[in-house]
Amino acid sequence: MDEPEEYIDFMAKYKDWIAIRRLGIRADTMPEEVVMHMAGVRSLIDSKSYPMLGIKVSVLDEYAGKLTNGVRKSYASLSDVIKSLSGSEAKNAIDSACENKALTPIAEVYLLSKTITNLGYDTGINPAQMAKIFPGLKMPKVPMGRKKKAAAESPAQ
Repeated sequence: MDEPEEYIDFMAKYKDWIAIRRLGIRADTMPEEVVMHMAGVRSLIDSKSYPMLGIKVSVLDEYAGKLTNGVRKSYASLSDVIKSLSGSEAKNAIDSACENKALTPIAEVYLLSKTITNLGYDTGINPAQMAKIFPGLKMPKVPMGRKKKAAAESPAQ
């Protein structure tokens, strides 16, 4: 098999979180494969960023779920739900999700994004969307972490 000409690499280690994603790009690699890989990296980063800042995403997820429960996907309902984000109930949810009030604008972005996603829309490209549009693409498999125990059991050299 020929060696990749280029790579898209993503590596992150922060405290106990480690993420490694690599895509080898060969002559036959399709642009949509590259986009799907980058969308997977973005999705991974987004899912970790808010909690790392100390934002309680579970509080915002619950509120977004309450707002969108039973609401049908349409631009009219999207407009109605977004209007409700300016109310005091939304402000209370955001305040309870942020111990550090300086993070309120970031929590607002998360809540807006989660609400839009719950209604079936997305503001960015994601791997599931790419797989639906390009059925030949496969969702990237998340590698299982290796147990540290195995490394500890290996004989010392």
